[in-house]
Amino acid sequence: MSIENRAFMRNTSSALVEMRHASFGSMTVRARDLSDGGISVDLRQHIAPPVGTILDVIISRHTGALNVEPVKMEVRHIQSSGLVGLKFV
Repeated sequence: MSIENRAFMRNTSSALVEMRHASFGSMTVRARDLSDGGISVDLRQHIAPPVGTILDVIISRHTGALNVEPVKMEVRHIQSSGLVGLKFV
């Protein structure tokens, strides 16, 4: 999808993203950008879950967690650079 066709404006973010799934437990990674529709995370140091995987996610900034209860997010795409796109479900 080209940037001109995006449904939501993306904002650069340095948030920490804790992703949980029964297959790998928990991993914390850095966000690259955030929008109302999802978040892009950098997984270069980890193995990315397959596209379509539903994760429980907590997003935190230096001031603390943005969401106390995990939100459901789906892995939508994986780039060869290690960036993974997650969509709120």
